[in-house]
Amino acid sequence: GPDTSKKYSEIISKARTLIWNGPMGVFEWSRFARGSEAVARAVAANRQATSVIGGGSTAELVGSLGLVDQITHVSTGGGASLEFLEGKVLPGVAALDDAE
Repeated sequence: GPDTSKKYSEIISKARTLIWNGPMGVFEWSRFARGSEAVARAVAANRQATSVIGGGSTAELVGSLGLVDQITHVSTGGGASLEFLEGKVLPGVAALDDAE
């Protein structure tokens, strides 16, 4: 609810690196969108942080709010983004490495 959104926003405002994968709820339904929208706005407002958004739904959300230009990197590959952070080999990246 609103208290949680406020707490998240406070924490986000102090962060220097932000990685967000997946919305906070069913943002497509307006009555459930407030949490995701609050997090998106907080991430966009923190101009000192390096911010990375992963996942098609999260990318759609920040796009619908007009915040894409305020995020360092937006990727529609949510699962792939997480696998990359885990250090797993991504087939597309491996193919590019092999092409060198």
